[in-house]
Amino acid sequence: MRVAFAGTPEFARLALDALIGAGHRIACVLTQPDRPSGRGMKLMPSPVKQAALAAGIPVLQPRSLRLDGKYPEDAEAARSALQDLAPEVMVVAAYGLILPQWVLDLPRHGCLNIHASLLPRWRGAAPIQRAIEAGDAVSGVTIMQMDAGLDTGDMLYRVERPLAPDETGASLHDGLAADGARAIVDVLARLEAGDAPAPVPQPEAGVCYADKLLKSESPLDFSRPAVELARRVRAFDPFPGTTMALPGFDQPVKVWGAQALPASGGPGRDVPAPGTIVDMGPDGIDVATADGVLRVTALQKPGGRRQPAAEFVRAYRGQA
Repeated sequence: MRVAFAGTPEFARLALDALIGAGHRIACVLTQPDRPSGRGMKLMPSPVKQAALAAGIPVLQPRSLRLDGKYPEDAEAARSALQDLAPEVMVVAAYGLILPQWVLDLPRHGCLNIHASLLPRWRGAAPIQRAIEAGDAVSGVTIMQMDAGLDTGDMLYRVERPLAPDETGASLHDGLAADGARAIVDVLARLEAGDAPAPVPQPEAGVCYADKLLKSESPLDFSRPAVELARRVRAFDPFPGTTMALPGFDQPVKVWGAQALPASGGPGRDVPAPGTIVDMGPDGIDVATADGVLRVTALQKPGGRRQPAAEFVRAYRGQA
């Protein structure tokens, strides 16, 4: 099929590679403008742009697609290019720009979105991380027929993926990216064969919104239960990460591994205040929480590297 592809990060790159490998004609790629990155803050192309250029695919990088928005000249140029290319379908994966109605209406088969959630669970910006943070037992990918709403379109195809007990944001991202790439290839094959999956409206029950991840969420709040904090540590790996304060450090220490333990002690024993370090050894740093103990098992000091607890604690005690 003649496909226009819209996406930006690594999650989307896997889908683009799969579509190219399946023999689809990628008419063009839309991706976010180059952003400053790295220590030198040099402008860097997105993973999708890099893959498109390597494959010789034309790239469009409008700052907006709204004809009545802040950058109408960008939107008009993109519309003109897409009209000339006349794609049969647009595939969208973590693009990062809102698609106005003119984009949704332009391809003959509309716009299909690869969404990293079993809709209607976790509509919005960060479905992968919010699923882990909430303690979901299963996640997945939904191929959705896009409409003007926020992830509200009809569902065409769903793939489930159970969450492992040690699932992190990084591991679930990689698994769902691979699932999504396979799923969109299957859907386009059926669409091309005239056997398109029947659209299923999303149920109204069970809708959740996955808010955008913020760096302000990184500090661990030990007034919360240990099980919640352990899930957050895993969910926010690698971004935005989680942090805690430790005596001797001017800046917060990053926390990359943690597990929830039951509260120690018994009847008649004082319960440590949340945030109190109750033990420190090769197995980890144990911190009291509102319910149970959070054992921190992997840390990173400012300007350092990730370390297992045994290595970190040995150096930490040496500097005390």
